[in-house]
Amino acid sequence: MNHPILSRIPILGKFVDERFLDHRLRSTSMAAIAGCLAAVGIFEYRLIFQHIVSWDLLSVVSAMAAIKVGMMLWFGFTD
Repeated sequence: MNHPILSRIPILGKFVDERFLDHRLRSTSMAAIAGCLAAVGIFEYRLIFQHIVSWDLLSVVSAMAAIKVGMMLWFGFTD
């Protein structure tokens, strides 16, 4: 039980272990990637078939990509 969250909140240690936190991290990451791919798919569909540029979807995809790359750089430099 070396995880900082588990050591600060003792009751969580009884119900949550490091595998649970790792699974939550990976599933959240996969959900974000799937959401980004879905937004790209909808953007491309509207652009190719309906000839409409969906600026809202483009901004969502851009924000998700910027956050992902930013966090990868942050963790790469601080880890």
